[in-house]
Amino acid sequence: MAKDREDPPQYTRYRVRPRLAQREAARKVQAERLTGHPGRGGRDSRAGTRSARARLRRWARPKRIVLGLLAFVVGWVLLSLVLFLVSSHINRTPLPSDVSRELNSSAYPLVSVNNILVLGSDRRQKNSKEPGAETTGFGRSDTIMLIRTGDGHAARLSIPRDTVIEIPGYGLQKVNAAHEIGGPALSVSVIKHWLGIPINHVVEVNFENFPQLIEAMGGVTYSGGCIISNLDGGSADGGFTLRLKAGTHNLDGKEALALARTRENLCAPNETDIQREEHQQALFTDMKSKLLSISSFFRLPWISWDAPPAIISDMSGTELLGMFAALAVTGTPPTRVLKPTGQITLPTGEEGLTISEEARKADVAQFMAG
Repeated sequence: MAKDREDPPQYTRYRVRPRLAQREAARKVQAERLTGHPGRGGRDSRAGTRSARARLRRWARPKRIVLGLLAFVVGWVLLSLVLFLVSSHINRTPLPSDVSRELNSSAYPLVSVNNILVLGSDRRQKNSKEPGAETTGFGRSDTIMLIRTGDGHAARLSIPRDTVIEIPGYGLQKVNAAHEIGGPALSVSVIKHWLGIPINHVVEVNFENFPQLIEAMGGVTYSGGCIISNLDGGSADGGFTLRLKAGTHNLDGKEALALARTRENLCAPNETDIQREEHQQALFTDMKSKLLSISSFFRLPWISWDAPPAIISDMSGTELLGMFAALAVTGTPPTRVLKPTGQITLPTGEEGLTISEEARKADVAQFMAG
């Protein structure tokens, strides 16, 4: 009768594989993170995923903008640095070789304090039509300024061009005559011995290319009294006449050059060499401020290309960059000019200025402490 019995039903047992169980557990955890509801998946999980992606896109958009702007700034600055170095190599005029013998050794200008002598010659441009104008030789130094910079230092000291000093072999002469007699090398020698300080570098302004640099910067600002002066004989002799009313003016390249070289202000005949030096320092200060402005950032490649031709120096391109960087990171020092304490008449009949030893030492001490 056993044959008449029904056979028991057959069952098949399944076990979840460990790997599938791990995947399921991971999916649930992910769903909890995205939705904030434990154990939910499906539609809530997909909605949470879309929400998370939207948040990620909203966060990534400003990040991409910031990174893009940062890349532009870095690339723009690097381009400007490269242009400056290339221009320094092919456009910069070196100083005569004898200058290096008079200079004191120093380390890189950005990290080490340096005393830099800035000179500007009154030699006229070759196309000058001014009667009797000197277009050859070194010319007398219209600008004589010392800059102390590097390693956090910041000081400036101008020497009036009519100051009388002893020039070896030539007796008492105006200090600007040293440049005409022996060029920048003699200027360095007599000034450093007269002041009793080391001079590490020389920067001579190439006035022929100076206006292009000012134009690349978008001009400079002058604020002060009325000025009327004739450069290279004035307009009547083929030069340039500067006319500025009292107030604030944005000067182009030719006007800035005329201001830097103004000897006699017809608008204020009683002005002395002191006011002239103050005008030059004010011009230098505004050039520095302009270089650090937002507008100059967008002009930076053009400024970088036009700066080296306006400079005649013993420094290489990288050293000039170090000097400019040192000037940029330090504050603006007060305007200082060696104050004359008397007058003297030279054998030639010219009137010169004298500075007592006490006054000279006091001004030099302030400069070296800057």
